[in-house]
Amino acid sequence: MKRLAHIVLAAVALAATSDPAPAQTAARTTPQTAHRAAFLVYSETAGFRHDSIPAGVSMLLELAREEGWSADHSEDSSVFADDVLASYDAVVFLSTTGDVLTPAEERAFERFIANGGGFVGIHAAADTEYDWAWYGELVGAYFRDHPPVQTAVVEVADSTHPSTQALPHRWERVDEWYNYRHNPRPDVRVLLTLDETSYEGGGHGSDHPIAWCRELDGGRAWYTGLGHTDASFRDPLFIAHVRGGLSWALGLEDGDCVPAQR
Repeated sequence: MKRLAHIVLAAVALAATSDPAPAQTAARTTPQTAHRAAFLVYSETAGFRHDSIPAGVSMLLELAREEGWSADHSEDSSVFADDVLASYDAVVFLSTTGDVLTPAEERAFERFIANGGGFVGIHAAADTEYDWAWYGELVGAYFRDHPPVQTAVVEVADSTHPSTQALPHRWERVDEWYNYRHNPRPDVRVLLTLDETSYEGGGHGSDHPIAWCRELDGGRAWYTGLGHTDASFRDPLFIAHVRGGLSWALGLEDGDCVPAQR
């Protein structure tokens, strides 16, 4: 059985310890200590594994340090238990792939969202848990295929959300551009779309959502299809994009995520 000791505490922890389980909650269970926003980065893979995962973990933990948040990282699915998830305000699925949670762990995560928790999905989070219908609703759309990594133009569809406010209206960048099994409209609020005339291999035509958000079952869900490459996690604009999405999922910033028609 995997051990919870695989959790890596973020740099924001007050001190190192050889006993991860108590340490991960100590700073948040002291009655005299004000609540600090906390999230879990989860990156277990049961299929393709992205080489950029370590870069993504480092960026997210550094982001937590900069913002004064608390963050942990794990690839041990046993963290999906009520008592452990209660320590967090949001969970980030960082390029997870395949079937990574047991049925009991799935139910615990559903309860976490129902209790107001947040979800952030990055890139291959859409290539995860195809047989878990609730997760399909949470992430918004499942991955179908992608062309080779190449330059494309991302267009801002909603400039009011914290995850898009810092972005140029037309954002040219290199990434792996996902096509999805269906267009997530009208079930989500689309934040970014792809200009399919700017690259080869698009599969959605004139309306290709690539980042979106929604409220579901009492919680908040934000997803971006960006983030395949190591370079993404060093790109200030991409970091600002993720910072805004995570801040919204943590409940720290407002954003209109009511689905809207084109």
